[in-house]
Amino acid sequence: MLSGAIACIGFTWIASPACTELEVVMMDWLGKMLELPAEFLACSGGKGGGVIQGTASESTLVALLGAKAKKVKEVKELHPEWDEHTILGKLVGYCSDQAHSSVERAGLLGGVKLRSVQSENHRMRGAALEKAIEQDLAEGLIPFYAVVTLGTTNSCAFDYLDECGPVGNKHNVWIHVDAAYAGSAFICPEYRHLMKGIESADSFNFNPHKWMLVNFDCSAMWLKDPSWVVNAFNVDPLYLKHDMQGSAPDYRHWQIPLGRRFRALKLWFVLRLYGVENLQAHIRRHCNFAKLFGDLCVADSRFELAAEINMGLVCFRLKGSNERNEALLKRINGRGHIHLVPAKIKDVYFLRMAICSRFTQSEDMEYSWKEVSAAADEMEQEQ
Repeated sequence: MLSGAIACIGFTWIASPACTELEVVMMDWLGKMLELPAEFLACSGGKGGGVIQGTASESTLVALLGAKAKKVKEVKELHPEWDEHTILGKLVGYCSDQAHSSVERAGLLGGVKLRSVQSENHRMRGAALEKAIEQDLAEGLIPFYAVVTLGTTNSCAFDYLDECGPVGNKHNVWIHVDAAYAGSAFICPEYRHLMKGIESADSFNFNPHKWMLVNFDCSAMWLKDPSWVVNAFNVDPLYLKHDMQGSAPDYRHWQIPLGRRFRALKLWFVLRLYGVENLQAHIRRHCNFAKLFGDLCVADSRFELAAEINMGLVCFRLKGSNERNEALLKRINGRGHIHLVPAKIKDVYFLRMAICSRFTQSEDMEYSWKEVSAAADEMEQEQ
């Protein structure tokens, strides 16, 4: 409400110094909460810094466009005789077969090829990424970008960043880390092992609006060297110039839209209102609720877990065919008391219990399981 009422259009520092400067500080606060490497933080005095995008899809596209601009410049220096059209036709990016659909969409919008790398137990390994890169190099293509997902949409699986990151560094491929949902958990020290290898990334993104009690839209993105993105997007007409250019970031160069809202304000309110310890407690509570729901599921011999329980997500299914599980989901959602969303990995259809609300209690897990169980009972009675 306050952000809307202040109504600043913060595309330049001069349009609203508070809008820009609070964002710089909030992204440093948030980066320190996650213990991101200093190279990502503006307060380190280096090139790095953070920006609030609207969504993780935007961040993936912005990183891809920055990586594309960087690679085109490098290749032009090596092959001055090649025109830009020739170079763009050779560019290829990579992601896990479990990556979010927005990664594929970023490739379409960026006009480049994206290769899907076969995952192992739902997680991308460094060896598989390296094999794909070497195959493309042998065919005369130019690898330039790879998305490593920490917390996939289907099953909240974590790609091996500590393997994939060094592979990207070795082949001069931009590594973008998409931790849209699970990144919020990295404020808890016990979950930071899942981001091992973060020092090898070029950009990192997660959504405080998904699991850190900040309302939509607030997608936090950090870049080790924002100049590639800034230069890719830099259109500087006279009417947007000001005397303080260069002394503070003009965030219009860090994003696809020109105008932007005062999003740092809501991040400031949440961090000041809750504090780090209360936000950590919120994350831990949800993770415990997921384990509780998982225990209820395993205790019923009709059901099985479809994936390891990670964070606040439980992937489960009725033992048997996909059709049985589709019918079960339709019945659960049709009852109108809880709502579940399905997923499918390697042609195995399963249901996903995602714990999202700050008002969730342990009783809600028991209630939800009774709904699932009752729907399964109804199906059995009708057979």
